Amino acid sequence: MLDYSLLYPMTTPTRCSMKLDGMWKFSLDWQGEGEKLGWSKGVPGRDMIPVPASFQDFYTEKAIREYTGDMWYETDITIPVFMRGSDVFIRFGAATHRAWVYLNGELVGEHEGGFLPFLVDITDKAVCGELNRLVVRVNNELNETNIPCGRTIRLENGRKMSKPYFDFYNYSGLQRSVHLIAVPKNSITDVDLSYEIGEGEARINYSVSQKGKGDVSLKLYDEDGKLVSEAFGASGYMCVENPHLWRVRDAYLYTLEITLSNGNEVLDMYPLEIGIRTVEIKGTEILLNGSPIYLKGFGKHEDSDIVGRGFNIGVMKRDFELMKWIGANSFRTSHYPYDEEIYRMADREGFLIIDEVPAVGLFESLVNFLDAGTGKGAKSFFSKPTTPILLKAHLRAVEEMIVRDKNHPSVIAWSLLNEPESTDENSVPYFTEVFNLARALDPQKRPRTFAMESNSSTTRCRCHHLSDFISLNRYYGWYILGGYEITDAEERFKKEMDDWAALNLNKPFVFTEYGADTMPSEHKLPSVMWSQEYQCEVLEMLHRVFDSYSFVKGEQIWNFADFQTTEGLMRVNGNKKGVFTRQRQPKDAAFLLKKRWESLPLDYKREK
Repeated sequence: MLDYSLLYPMTTPTRCSMKLDGMWKFSLDWQGEGEKLGWSKGVPGRDMIPVPASFQDFYTEKAIREYTGDMWYETDITIPVFMRGSDVFIRFGAATHRAWVYLNGELVGEHEGGFLPFLVDITDKAVCGELNRLVVRVNNELNETNIPCGRTIRLENGRKMSKPYFDFYNYSGLQRSVHLIAVPKNSITDVDLSYEIGEGEARINYSVSQKGKGDVSLKLYDEDGKLVSEAFGASGYMCVENPHLWRVRDAYLYTLEITLSNGNEVLDMYPLEIGIRTVEIKGTEILLNGSPIYLKGFGKHEDSDIVGRGFNIGVMKRDFELMKWIGANSFRTSHYPYDEEIYRMADREGFLIIDEVPAVGLFESLVNFLDAGTGKGAKSFFSKPTTPILLKAHLRAVEEMIVRDKNHPSVIAWSLLNEPESTDENSVPYFTEVFNLARALDPQKRPRTFAMESNSSTTRCRCHHLSDFISLNRYYGWYILGGYEITDAEERFKKEMDDWAALNLNKPFVFTEYGADTMPSEHKLPSVMWSQEYQCEVLEMLHRVFDSYSFVKGEQIWNFADFQTTEGLMRVNGNKKGVFTRQRQPKDAAFLLKKRWESLPLDYKREK
């Protein structure tokens, strides 16, 4: 059994899930001596910190905000006596970027990769009915053997500093919820689902994985609680007559109840909300339930004041309300898988997700956003001695993401890299392995893509043939020919699109990034770069180009909201390309987009 394959944590008649969120003891390990000094048995000091949250923005000292290295968390947990006889786990929603977990001073698990959940089995280590000390060592250093990529340097004062190859802040810590979970010895561990839709009927293909022995049965209930189908056996199919399909902004969720039993004894039971829908690419069309769709929405970040990248349920609610208000129907989880609650919300609200693995920074540059955006060449990233180690980490993250997210109806595609170096032959075998694994793991065979920066042009990119649809990140009018040169930017953009059209790829194109930095305080007539007026002019120019090409089937602006980045000359306390401010208030561009997106039909540019 994979150590991250248990289903979303919930309490059912047979299993228990308890959140361990709250104030945990906390200490930064300035000298890197915590392991040697025995911090695994207890963290020194009296400082406390919220979990889940990023640690950086709570403090007033710059050295803490910029801290790179080990940090230690501690809390005491009681394992209820009723869990005795069950398999007991600690489930971490994420620990950025690597973690070592200790229970009562003993190392019980570790994990690398900062944006996906992992389990630690404490069944034989925990003492039921008594306090158990849980200590977690988290490390946030960046390197070229794990994603996202970057490097760690040491300043002359001896302190470490993160140098990301990506344009968002290296928030870190225990940024998602931690759960104590108890499941039966004989339990349901996973389920694969796929769908076929016919005239007046849908077929749900399923395969249930289990630990131990037991008979599997499934019941499907509609939103009114009415039983509409059932099946028996660990694999097979269920038929649903006159199904309610899951549609864009019109979600319908069935509840699939999976039961493991021994005769009349129920060993385990797990309910899963599902949406019946199909996704496929056919020519230049993106089809949902066989009908063409046009994507309207955003690249986003998990980023908000004070808690950084820590999951914030209130911010999530506000973001979905703003996306509904503006007329969006989709977003990309740039540049990492988000907290599971966001996918569950998208399932309920009918939003479409391009789910992205944390493969960002695979382009060696400390100003990647500028070098990549201008098409500046980069030396081959995939010919280094460390590449095999990086590939292993990348493949593991792809597997973790698909295992976690494969049953969400909102997830319609996998984005397997963002703005990688793709112009060297060494990138081809690397990309091929990643794309092949994604296809093999996904029971629904969703479309796969990667987001291409300007350097990945029609003549230079060696990997775009692997994508089922083409995702372009383009900054004409900003990094490329900005300001008064915007008229040349439009012509340059059309020339590139003509070059793509000449390749006759017969695939949909989606613009997964475009936009311009804008200070919400700046207004100027005539416009200048950074003013709200200029942001709107850039969008109007880009939209004219989008509308000129029938194979463009989506636009996801960068970014939904302003977000934090590493400080630098090109960033005024963060990236300001947001349509909304970091506090989720609209800029002028929000009203421009609202007018446009509300006027575009879902099947915009449908082939006749």
